[in-house]
Amino acid sequence: MTNPTIDQTFHDAIVIGGGPVGLATAIALAEAGVGVALVAAQKPYPDNRTTALLGPTIDFLERLDVWRRCADNATPLRAMRLVDATERLIRAPEVRFDADEIGLEAFGYNIENRRLVAALEARAGEIANIARHDDEAAGVEIDADGVMVRTRDGATLRGRLIAGADGRQSICRATAGIDVDRRPLRQTALTFNIAHARPHRDTSTEFHTAGGPCVFVPLQGDRSSVVWVTTPNDAARLTALSDDALAMEAERTMQSILGRVTVEPGRHSFPLAIEQPRRFARNRVVLVGEAAHVLPPIGAQGLNLGLRDADDIARIVADAAARGEDIGGDAALARFDRERRGDIASRTLAIDLANRSLLSDFLPIQIARAAGLHLLSGVGPLRRLAMREGLSPSWRRPHASHADQNAPHADQNAR
Repeated sequence: MTNPTIDQTFHDAIVIGGGPVGLATAIALAEAGVGVALVAAQKPYPDNRTTALLGPTIDFLERLDVWRRCADNATPLRAMRLVDATERLIRAPEVRFDADEIGLEAFGYNIENRRLVAALEARAGEIANIARHDDEAAGVEIDADGVMVRTRDGATLRGRLIAGADGRQSICRATAGIDVDRRPLRQTALTFNIAHARPHRDTSTEFHTAGGPCVFVPLQGDRSSVVWVTTPNDAARLTALSDDALAMEAERTMQSILGRVTVEPGRHSFPLAIEQPRRFARNRVVLVGEAAHVLPPIGAQGLNLGLRDADDIARIVADAAARGEDIGGDAALARFDRERRGDIASRTLAIDLANRSLLSDFLPIQIARAAGLHLLSGVGPLRRLAMREGLSPSWRRPHASHADQNAPHADQNAR
């Protein structure tokens, strides 16, 4: 049960949602000196999906003192290959990206989401100015002076700012009056993990098929996670296969580069869509994670984008507090909306164009796609630019480490 004394405490910020982005947002805000209420039911992570965390995301998690708690369970991504397996008349060459070409040891690390969530939960539990409410939000109210959140067990929380990390059906977004543009895609993603006979050599390989990309991402040992994007009918067919039959399909699709395959227990499938709200902040509410953007699982952008949401709102709130501004006021929210818009819009556009060009049967588009991949394969400066921009947009403001920040903390007890 939630402590009734804590129920009446005023919090500078209230974070709703306990996935990786919600937890990271709460930690980042608390590390910036903000008194935080985290409203999120604690429960085991529901499946065995993984995420490729890119280099700037690792830096962020290190600043939060999270990465050291899960790094031993992560696998480096030192190379990435794109292989055209469309069997069309116009086919692109294989493109290989190597991290050492841009002076990096690895582009990032692949990790099981449950390991990441456990590390975030452990860190959040150590921070004194995070008041954890093991519950779900039942309602949100907003007025000119602040926000109020009612939890399902009857607690009432008050604050100046809400960070909505409550997913696609966000009640925070609805309460703030933010409309969403939604476009369902005629694709479904099937995820599962495999063991294989040959080593992956820390290389992620993405096979481009006529139905979408099928990506094999390294896990520890001779194992990989699979994200297979295809048509809904084909995804249903694959899901219905036995483990042995699915292993044969995976081995055929990957052209046997990893040898004999064994499918591990646990499969998950979900329909794909592109969703983006008209605004990312309004009426004392900022949107982070899937409340702010839903993308196909292409290019390892989704969770990395959400953790940049967390990083940016913490920085903006810290700056506003240092200047004596209202951290949930119009100025802070307008800055968040402005700074996140370019990042989210550019990633959404790039992923959408890449996906559309792969699916298109229009010959000129196939030619243009093949020509673009030829350029990436053969022109070193262009390939290196693509690698750097793929990790994080170049225009993002560098974030000083928390040890270097001397800005005054927000008043945790202000009413």
